[in-house]
Amino acid sequence: MKSDLKPDVCVVGLGYIGLPTAAVVARAGCRVHGVDVSQQVVDTINRGEIHIEEVDLDGLVQGVVARGLLKASTEVAASDVFIIAVPTPFDKNHAPDISYVLAAGEAVARALKPGDTVILESTSPVGTTEALRDLIAARRPDLKCPGLTSETPDLSIAYCPERVLPGKILEELTNNDRSIGGITPRCARKALAFYKRFVRGTCVTTDARSAEMTKLVENAYRDVNIAFANELSMVADHMGLDVWEVIRLANRHPRVNILTPGPGVGGHCIAVDPWFIVHGAPEQTPLIRTARGVNDGKIHHVVARAEALIDAHPQARVACLGLAFKANIDDFRESPARAVAARLARKYGARINLVEPYASALPREFKGTGADLIDIDTALESCGVLIVLVDHDAFRAVPLAERADKAVYDTRGIWLDQPRAQPATAGQEGLKLAS
Repeated sequence: MKSDLKPDVCVVGLGYIGLPTAAVVARAGCRVHGVDVSQQVVDTINRGEIHIEEVDLDGLVQGVVARGLLKASTEVAASDVFIIAVPTPFDKNHAPDISYVLAAGEAVARALKPGDTVILESTSPVGTTEALRDLIAARRPDLKCPGLTSETPDLSIAYCPERVLPGKILEELTNNDRSIGGITPRCARKALAFYKRFVRGTCVTTDARSAEMTKLVENAYRDVNIAFANELSMVADHMGLDVWEVIRLANRHPRVNILTPGPGVGGHCIAVDPWFIVHGAPEQTPLIRTARGVNDGKIHHVVARAEALIDAHPQARVACLGLAFKANIDDFRESPARAVAARLARKYGARINLVEPYASALPREFKGTGADLIDIDTALESCGVLIVLVDHDAFRAVPLAERADKAVYDTRGIWLDQPRAQPATAGQEGLKLAS
């Protein structure tokens, strides 16, 4: 890659991170070749359209495709910079699965030439970048790999995790600071030069293992703090207290900032990444493991509270508000709201209605339950029980006058003006009944 020329870039994986990254890099003037295993995704992008919901992404993709700066394929193409942004799930024992990363590495290895840079962006357990390097070295013995040669290496290999918030991905890809970890300092400098083409935030270089751990630590920190809020909500429930009032008052302390409880923790990051640390150091991570258990356990707590409310109103139709893992996005991965609603649908069948403004159809687990997808207006007109699982703006906007006669279980605290039954019943955290 010549420093005075804009590099050709290949982005492997065109999902929630890969596609926005490809579009932002293309906007910076680089020719980008996107790769995905789904022909449908490839065809959609090549029409200048998108297959995910993200603010302003549709217009950006349409523009860079029209200018010939972004095209998609199912095959890796020769480039100067290769970015791998594929999923890293865990198995039933919470062990990380890096098979997608290694499969992408296999494909990239075939296209490499001297001078190329390979950057892994997928959230990964510590050591994955080195494993990727080792795979490339085994497949391409003709190329000298960093850290494995005493000579000047032919390739640069680095790790640079995304650090974005769904709904603000384009903004944060550009403005957030980045941690860039190289297999060697030279690798980090090469990757740094690339990211400075489109990142306005500060780019800090380090080694690959530190960068991998940094990403995991960021999400584990969030998980632990959310677990405190969720555990507090269950304590308040047990004692018959209003958790929202307790948090509001406690946060008036200048050094206290308790987060907002909810029905659990979802998404591909916070609900997944802490397990990578636990897997790597099982004896040293009792707090992180416990936090995961608290947040996963909150789902069962919410189901029990919702069932109590539904059983108390046996003739009423029920609306579960929200399926996404957070507000105002269409991402349902690891969503606690989705898990709660599915369990209620399996138990109560056609009494359950789902309101999700970012879905055109129900996920597969609702098939055969009799549950129906309706809009918020229909829910307010026909349902006597409302269970708030996601704090979408569309739900926040519902005034008290339209829900004052409803039985409400508000797991997100968006309707604190809802009248509460008197006296309040212990064991009903977030449960606000019409008086």
